[in-house]
Amino acid sequence: MLILAAASSSSSSSMLSITSSSSARIPRPLSSFSTCVPVVVTTVSSAATSTLFPISCFGVKSRTVGIRKLRCAVFCASKVRGMAEMIEDAMTVSASESHELPQSRDFLDARTGEDLLSAVRKAVEDEKLPLNVAEGMEELYQNYRNAVLQSGVPKADEAILYNMALVFDRVFVDVKDSFEFSPYHKAIREPFDYYKFGQNYIRQLVDFRSSYVGNISVFGEMAEKLKQGDNVVLMSNHQSEADPAIIALLIESKLPDIAENIIYVAGDRVITDPLCKPFSMGRNLLCVYSKKHMNDDPELAEMKKRANTRSLKEMALLLRGGSKIIWIAPSGGRDRPDPVTNEWYPAPFDASATDNMRRLVQHAGVPGHIYPLAILCHDIMPPPAQVEKNIGEKRVVSFHGAGISVAPKIDFHEVAGALEDPEAKMVYTKALYDSVSQQYNVLNSAIHGKRGLEASIPSVSLSQPWQ
Repeated sequence: MLILAAASSSSSSSMLSITSSSSARIPRPLSSFSTCVPVVVTTVSSAATSTLFPISCFGVKSRTVGIRKLRCAVFCASKVRGMAEMIEDAMTVSASESHELPQSRDFLDARTGEDLLSAVRKAVEDEKLPLNVAEGMEELYQNYRNAVLQSGVPKADEAILYNMALVFDRVFVDVKDSFEFSPYHKAIREPFDYYKFGQNYIRQLVDFRSSYVGNISVFGEMAEKLKQGDNVVLMSNHQSEADPAIIALLIESKLPDIAENIIYVAGDRVITDPLCKPFSMGRNLLCVYSKKHMNDDPELAEMKKRANTRSLKEMALLLRGGSKIIWIAPSGGRDRPDPVTNEWYPAPFDASATDNMRRLVQHAGVPGHIYPLAILCHDIMPPPAQVEKNIGEKRVVSFHGAGISVAPKIDFHEVAGALEDPEAKMVYTKALYDSVSQQYNVLNSAIHGKRGLEASIPSVSLSQPWQ
């Protein structure tokens, strides 16, 4: 359902994301995103924050600045026009400057959760929605509702209704007219901002009081290298479909450019599952077929290999242009708990995946840097216990703390330059994986061990940059 996923040309994963519509008029406030504060208009880079989570921004295209220049509005419902009117105005502005946005009034006009579910059932009766998709939508609604209610956020019911109405609308629209992803997909920001749609949806599931970022200064270093025209690659473990949104939410207050511009190497499942697709449409993706699912249907194996070749060529072209940041999970899929201890650890990295990525970076013709990144967020959206062949997995969500951490870049020549293959790539892969594992253990101590910032060690300094 939600975000995220990654894989090398031989790997897989899943992903999602959500935002606010540009022409749909939803007559409901989103007051849970902001308590009573004065009206403030500022740029996205100076996003405000609340005690529980950063306040979200509506994707409204400014009439007086460039097309990508976004404005953020924080409202006090008791002192200004109703939130519904503000949303209507925002959507009308974008719609007037772009093509009409397809939408379903049955979902967007819903006043209660039961209205939403009734609209889903009616769509099935009218043969406009497949039964299996409808069942997934109802299950997702119940799980999301229960999770957000756990958060204690003021007016959680309004946030639940608002977000789920948008999810249902976007799923329904795509079922009617399926969106096809290209090998390199750029996040769709208008007329409907799928990026902010995904951010707002996952935001409600993150307990920012018990969430942490490791080595925010290293993220700053990456930002400087990107400004210089260098490429950056994040070799990461992969925990849930929400990974891209989690990464962006935890750094957007300090580094919005990185949050919005990361390109995720994503498995085919997140661009084919009806509940995933709207979230995936809001991310920059390099789409590949996972090695784990390459032979699910032997007749499609050759087609999948050709598609992966096209995606690798797209990646090479992107890297040659410089200033690209790419996220990849060399494990080829999501982490899963140990079947005996039920403990979570980063899944082992595939040495071929790390070596292929390293070579692409090396031959790009511009400087490139590879950083090990750890993410811990499995509580928010855990994957199925086993890898599943069929599309449409059961989705469980909960409200919980999360964390990411990045370590200084690891140079191949410094670590394994004196060695020959295959030993060299094995040693380099181990160095990356060991760093990710160490950072993961620190995040685990901070979040599950409840040590908070005290879990920091000399090589991993934890902070909460949204504070």
